[in-house]
Amino acid sequence: MALSKTEQLGGGLEAGRDRSSVTRAVGLSTFSFTICFAIWTIFSIIGVQIKKDLGLNDTEFGFLVGLPILVGSLIRLALGIWTEQIGGRLMMTLVMVAAAIATWLLSYATTYETFLLAALGVGIAGGSFAVGIAYVADFAPPTWKGTALGIFGMGNVGAAVTKFIAPFVMVAFGWTMVAQVWAIGLLVTAVAFYFLSQDEPSLQARRRSGAKPQSFMDQLKPLAQLQVWRFSLYYFFVFGAFVALALWLPRYYVGVYDLDIRIAGMLGAAYSIPGSLFRVFGGVLSDRIGARKVMYWTFIVSVICTFLLSYPATEYTVHGIRGDVTFSFAIGLIPFTILTFVLGFFMSLGKAAVYKHIPVYFPNNVGSVGGVVGMIGGLGGFILPFAFGFMNDVTGVWTSCFMLLFLLVAVALVWMHFAIRRMEQRQIPELREPGYLPELAGRSGAH
Repeated sequence: MALSKTEQLGGGLEAGRDRSSVTRAVGLSTFSFTICFAIWTIFSIIGVQIKKDLGLNDTEFGFLVGLPILVGSLIRLALGIWTEQIGGRLMMTLVMVAAAIATWLLSYATTYETFLLAALGVGIAGGSFAVGIAYVADFAPPTWKGTALGIFGMGNVGAAVTKFIAPFVMVAFGWTMVAQVWAIGLLVTAVAFYFLSQDEPSLQARRRSGAKPQSFMDQLKPLAQLQVWRFSLYYFFVFGAFVALALWLPRYYVGVYDLDIRIAGMLGAAYSIPGSLFRVFGGVLSDRIGARKVMYWTFIVSVICTFLLSYPATEYTVHGIRGDVTFSFAIGLIPFTILTFVLGFFMSLGKAAVYKHIPVYFPNNVGSVGGVVGMIGGLGGFILPFAFGFMNDVTGVWTSCFMLLFLLVAVALVWMHFAIRRMEQRQIPELREPGYLPELAGRSGAH
């Protein structure tokens, strides 16, 4: 008989939730996810040299760099479910070992086809997110879940580790050394994680009781609920659009403001690094004031920022009394940098808030629900950069990428608000009345 996690509470689940166990689980998972994320984005650096060596065109290069992102996103659902079944300790170790082997073999690739094959294996590292979410959520108590998941999500900073360190290794020893050093680092991390971590409380309780885990198909049942896909849309914006902008902004700075690529890269890193770190703050806020309120803040501020960023550079001519008066409007470099920083900050708060919702609404299916939400968010990071380029080609307007993001976040905000209103009306039937005013209750006849 399969027991849900809620049912396992009576079987000693809380016994594994002492402070030291939670701290160890969060710390080891965050470090492991950071290394996995560094592996996942390795082609952003070594791909530049591979492009030159193979003479790839931009389309071939883009597919090579994006393939690990696509794979790491698509496998998150399956990895999340398997984590619920066999445990995060073993699953995380297997993911890291598989990705480490693929990264080592990458250094022996010589043709475009073999590089693509290696990229499939490297992409496995991106699936570690779904494993870690289920693993950490099992350890963290309800009052600290948002903070714990926010700290774990900080592992996104692994992308910056690759951006800052890999170029120096590549210049000194070549791109193959980057792949081999990164592979060894991930393998060492996998061994350390396995021997220093422990099985999650629900898995320990299930073993003591002899209960079987939920089947793969049972884990998929919550995906029939529209609420799961609403959360997925939220994450498509707060994570997918965040990743897409981190990739797109250097090119935007060069094209719009004519900056040197080195300056543009630094400004792009300045957007992505704090955005990863602020996710912790989003988790803390979600625990203290509620994830729903954090999501409202995220979407409202994002609507304002994307609207302002969407406005293209424009010239106006007013036919005045003494002749035409011409003036122009454009967002300068400093205001643009500030607006994107604010946008990234609130996106990071939203990333933590989305995952605070999942253990609350789906406590027995964190792996599957968290996996599909992470999958959709990861797909956003893969799809949106292509959409930005398409919008540029079609409209010929640089700010069209922010027009698309404005539309996306506006839809998410409206959908969230009306979904919340429906839930409130189910809980308080009086709210269905259009003229319901609680402050006038008991004052019939008042004018």
